[in-house]
Amino acid sequence: MEPLTKGSCGSQMAQTLLWKAKSSLSFGIQSLQTWPTKDPELESQVNLSVSEDLGCRRGDFSRKHYGSVELLISSDADGAIQRAGRFRVENGSSDENATALPGTWRRTDVHLENPEYHTRWYFKYFLGQVHQNYIGNDAEKSPFFLSVTLSDQNNQRVPQYRAILWRKTGTQKICLPYSPTKTLSVKSILSAMNLDKFEKGPREIFLPEIQKDLLVLEEQEGSVNFKFGVLFAKDGQLTDDEMFSNEIGSEAFQKFLNLLGDTITLKGWTGYRGGLDTKNDTTGIHSVYTVYQGHEIMFHVSTMLPYSKENKQQVERKRHIGNDIVTIVFQEGEESSAAFKPSMIRSHFTHIFALVRYDQQNDNYRLKIFSEESVPLFGPPLPSPPVFTDHQEFRDFLLVKLINGEKATLETPTFAQKRRRTLDMLIRSLHQDLMPDLHKNMLNRRSFSDVLPESPKSARKKEEARQAEFVRIGQALKLKSIVRGDAPSSLATSGICKKEMTFHPCLCLTELCQ
Repeated sequence: MEPLTKGSCGSQMAQTLLWKAKSSLSFGIQSLQTWPTKDPELESQVNLSVSEDLGCRRGDFSRKHYGSVELLISSDADGAIQRAGRFRVENGSSDENATALPGTWRRTDVHLENPEYHTRWYFKYFLGQVHQNYIGNDAEKSPFFLSVTLSDQNNQRVPQYRAILWRKTGTQKICLPYSPTKTLSVKSILSAMNLDKFEKGPREIFLPEIQKDLLVLEEQEGSVNFKFGVLFAKDGQLTDDEMFSNEIGSEAFQKFLNLLGDTITLKGWTGYRGGLDTKNDTTGIHSVYTVYQGHEIMFHVSTMLPYSKENKQQVERKRHIGNDIVTIVFQEGEESSAAFKPSMIRSHFTHIFALVRYDQQNDNYRLKIFSEESVPLFGPPLPSPPVFTDHQEFRDFLLVKLINGEKATLETPTFAQKRRRTLDMLIRSLHQDLMPDLHKNMLNRRSFSDVLPESPKSARKKEEARQAEFVRIGQALKLKSIVRGDAPSSLATSGICKKEMTFHPCLCLTELCQ
């Protein structure tokens, strides 16, 4: 076996194990299991650069390139302590003159963790397609739901089963090979997911409305679209009241906003709005928006949110930016000027601050990351020094870092426990609502592979009509999600595309899903 070295960060087996460990932590989703396949999408799930990055986050490398936790204190003009907090400070290598170590800065390091194709399976592969849903209770009498569909592998016309198990502890997903000669039972699917004992055998749910409920369960996995705060700070400003009171930004700040995304008019906006008002201009007239790798992002820009001369605390601006998990602070001034500290901002919700400085003389950006100490490590690691001369490269790095940071924050005890409680409550509530229809509208089918041609002709026609209605309702739900801006995939390509879909609701759904 290849030895574990700093340069390689381990053998392929070690990399695979590290990837699985990380995967099992993301959004409370248990490890994705796969069988041997020629599917490039599934094979890419064990990505060497991803595993290498994760493996490198240990020991000296972690401390050197992901920073260390520090107690950060902010004080007023008289030196009195105002606030204090413990944050991990990432500032690249401590020795800016040192030669970058292998793996500290490569384009392959810049990748989204827990990629979107690991999540939102139900939306992508089940909703609007023929599939089966089951309800049951495990040995501890806790309810669970199982969804199973037969689909092809990455449009290669190779059939395979996909299954999702919804439990209070999280969501588990699995791929199973299809065999035309071998019957696949529901019990065997659950056994492959390490669920071997039940209080009663699972029963199939025929109600087409179940698709909407399962879509809600899937939303508990985490954000598909993101809202990030952007706070403009002038040189010498040391309090959040001062920063939030800046009516306008500078030329360099506007240049940075243009790099982040497009300036859009909020009134009449049909894409993802990130909590902003798109009807009455109560949250400003314009905002900054972009789409990155299928994720829509709305930026809450401090100078674009409503300003009040009478309210020194600028409550309306803080109401949005103070409730963002991630905030960018664009600070003007020389590197030797008084530096920003997260403790300057009064917010119990913001967990990550990205400090951005622009060097006009050299036309480059410098980045520094502050993460509340409970947030797990997330990539990519900052280069050494954390200076970017290529502006597009900086944009890619920053957006990936912010998205990964918000995903990591959702794994902190505060967010994870809340998500598990919500998921448990939703599953129990849905189970209770379905119980009265348990015998009337459900069937304990012997196996998932029971096929219609074996049924009597009249029963087959009835089943085909039921499936057609089931698919119709699912397609309507999918189209509604796409138009609303909640599509969890590359369907969200641009705001223009969304407006076109709004005016052409009769477009074939399969065309929209290409």
